[in-house]
Amino acid sequence: MLSYIIRRLLLLLPTLIGITAIVFLTIALSPGGIGASLLSAQGSMKPAERKVRMDYLNRRYGLDRPYIVQYLSWLNKVSPVGGKEAGEGFPASWKFGFKSPDLGESFTRGRKVSEIILEALPVSIILQVISIPVTYIIAVLSGIYAARHRGKMVDVGIGTTLIGMYSVPEIWVGVLFIGFLCNNDYVRWFPTNNLHDMQADSMHFLPHFSGGFQRGWLLDVAWHLVGPVVCISYANFAIISKLARGALLDTLGLDFVRTARAKGLSERVVLFRHAFRNSLIPLITVAASILPALVSGALIVETIFGLPGMGKLSFDAIESRDRELLLSDTFVISVLTLLGYLLADIGYAIADPRVSYDS
Repeated sequence: MLSYIIRRLLLLLPTLIGITAIVFLTIALSPGGIGASLLSAQGSMKPAERKVRMDYLNRRYGLDRPYIVQYLSWLNKVSPVGGKEAGEGFPASWKFGFKSPDLGESFTRGRKVSEIILEALPVSIILQVISIPVTYIIAVLSGIYAARHRGKMVDVGIGTTLIGMYSVPEIWVGVLFIGFLCNNDYVRWFPTNNLHDMQADSMHFLPHFSGGFQRGWLLDVAWHLVGPVVCISYANFAIISKLARGALLDTLGLDFVRTARAKGLSERVVLFRHAFRNSLIPLITVAASILPALVSGALIVETIFGLPGMGKLSFDAIESRDRELLLSDTFVISVLTLLGYLLADIGYAIADPRVSYDS
């Protein structure tokens, strides 16, 4: 197992280079190139002004260099080992060694990309950390219950309900949630957008009674996240529930389960201690997407509910063709995706001792 993990980690570097290179070339070869967003942000300009502006951008961001040089320059910045510029030119005047990785500066926002990501990342992490356990608990329990009552009305009812929920577009659910449950014309149970109330900075952390009930900062955040969590979670119920049900049904028909029942073990012990553990492989495969989901967030949900998370940030970077921001988002998401797949492979071996990567 250790040799397999080392091999997978060594493959991270070429995989990341390939992914980021494709994204870079997609931006560079698009109409207008990398500098299109920088020029369009200035509005209409005369040809002379446009040329002066482009010359400035070329000097500042090196946009007049060959694409391969621009990409290698970015790759050098994000790497902990590489060259550090000692003067003008590339790469003759560079000194190589260990250095601090630098994600660069956003073209359109004029700020360090690392600062922008650190502001958006906690929003997506909070949203996903709440929605993922909710999704798995409800979906897995419903899948187990449906498997235990295979072919009965409750099994058909759970399957039909979850498939129906999966068929409803996420954007429609979000709009209906805001239109009916956040609207003064109907029932204003929940806020329409953002992660906090406008007066959140003056709130106590926990709920308390002071001249009436005060929900506090923590409960205020939970209140604002009800709608986004519902919209993110409901569509995944069907997938995970069906996977849990199918995998458990396959396992319940195996010889070792019949042997456990013949020994007189209770149905609960047979189900959870023996059968369910051997049904985890499909669920682990789906769980491999958890790490990148923490970063990539949910674009539609974050946009509808006005949450400044990583999903919205990635969309803005694509729309404005902000090279530094988009490449950094891609880099972080790719690292977590590959690590998620590696953890899934390790989880296979833990869940099923028959799985071995030694060769």
